[in-house]
Amino acid sequence: MPYDSVPFYDMTDNETGCCPRFDAAGWDGLELKFDNKLFVRAVTHAVFHVPIDIGRVFPRVQAHLEAAHAFDPNDFMVLSNDLGAWTSEHFFAASRDVPDEDMVRMSGRFRTRVFDGPYHHAKGWYDEMKAISAAHGKPDGQVYFYYTTCPKCAKHYGHNYVVGFAEI
Repeated sequence: MPYDSVPFYDMTDNETGCCPRFDAAGWDGLELKFDNKLFVRAVTHAVFHVPIDIGRVFPRVQAHLEAAHAFDPNDFMVLSNDLGAWTSEHFFAASRDVPDEDMVRMSGRFRTRVFDGPYHHAKGWYDEMKAISAAHGKPDGQVYFYYTTCPKCAKHYGHNYVVGFAEI
């Protein structure tokens, strides 16, 4: 697999009509290099870290990605960053600019780790990802999480896979 690509995500394996089934194989321990990788940046609001408008924001961005022909199922990921108790930012991989959306580019090296468990374990996952960054000489390295399915789909599929991305 190329140094800057992610495993294939089969969008057709979708029993729920919402989130496709996530195959965690190949995601754990990846070392990815982003070189000016293009993303749509979107912000959601939260109450004590629990998103309240994600169900409105994510479908809007996905529709804009698809309308702009900027959605690539071979390079699909949404990296989330908790900015505090009231706000999070999300970075949707894009293959080209998307009108009416905030476009950003990201560069850096990242190591991945796959977690499977309830969302209330996120603090421990964050600490583990920060330790990976620190072990690679970046104690202040950025951490992102890719929440692969919504809570309803995670329950349906029997797994709540979350992929951590630690800057290294």
